[in-house]
Amino acid sequence: MPTNNRIVLSSDHSAIELRQAIAAHISVQGWEVVDIGPTTSESTPYPKHGEEAARLVASGDCQLGIIVCGTGQGIMMAANKVKGIRCGVCSDTFSAGMIRQHNNANMLSLGVRVVGEGLALDVVDAFLTASFEGGRHATRVEMIEALEE
Repeated sequence: MPTNNRIVLSSDHSAIELRQAIAAHISVQGWEVVDIGPTTSESTPYPKHGEEAARLVASGDCQLGIIVCGTGQGIMMAANKVKGIRCGVCSDTFSAGMIRQHNNANMLSLGVRVVGEGLALDVVDAFLTASFEGGRHATRVEMIEALEE
């Protein structure tokens, strides 16, 4: 595991239980979990939580991030607006591994209304155990990064 083993977790109000299950699951794997909430089921906007998590990853304070909302789509869109973030929404293990291997994704988004807890934990594991392959993929990631300029 890299020296910065901090991973930020955030969600909207609909996904608190899944986020907490993910936190428990990855903490026993040695990840230092930075859970930035929310803690109550009071309605809260997913863009705020996607942005806050993304800023911790973009700053280098956390190596990776996992975010969750109803579909995973909205919170992912917000996170991707932060420069330096490459976040993909996944509901299968193949895609979760590939966004790390080919896109050097630094954030994963999940939809609590799309995947159950068991599949979500498998997707998280696929994301966390994959690593960037570099090579021709590095050039493509550089092209994505150039779009931010």
